[in-house]
Amino acid sequence: MIKKVVVLFPADQASRPLIYELIRKYDIMISIIKADIDGRRSGKIVLEMNSDADHIRQAIDYMIESGMEVSPLESKIKFDDTKCINCGACTSSCLSGALIIKAPEWKLRFEPEKCVVCKLCITACPLKLFRIEFND
Repeated sequence: MIKKVVVLFPADQASRPLIYELIRKYDIMISIIKADIDGRRSGKIVLEMNSDADHIRQAIDYMIESGMEVSPLESKIKFDDTKCINCGACTSSCLSGALIIKAPEWKLRFEPEKCVVCKLCITACPLKLFRIEFND
């Protein structure tokens, strides 16, 4: 199972070897998709976790118990599909393939599990229908 999550951590957790702990304790393969630590040393990180569902659940519980806030990545990405005109401008900028238009319906489809939070869709969409709550 692959799950992408956004982890917000307080300053007192910034120097903690979180990735090492998750790999060692829960046997999870982890890819860091995006990370940001601000001047106060609190931060945000987008992780792709690959393991069985039980290990991923335990790892998420562990992070929450450690004082971190964990959210599924798809809950941080907002797309207003009711106003979309299916022009395809965003699909050409989406190198990860999270935004696609395919026959026979020719409607934009968003696959959040492929998203790497590059934010190119935000500027590519002429109607500004994308919002990502991974603040810079």
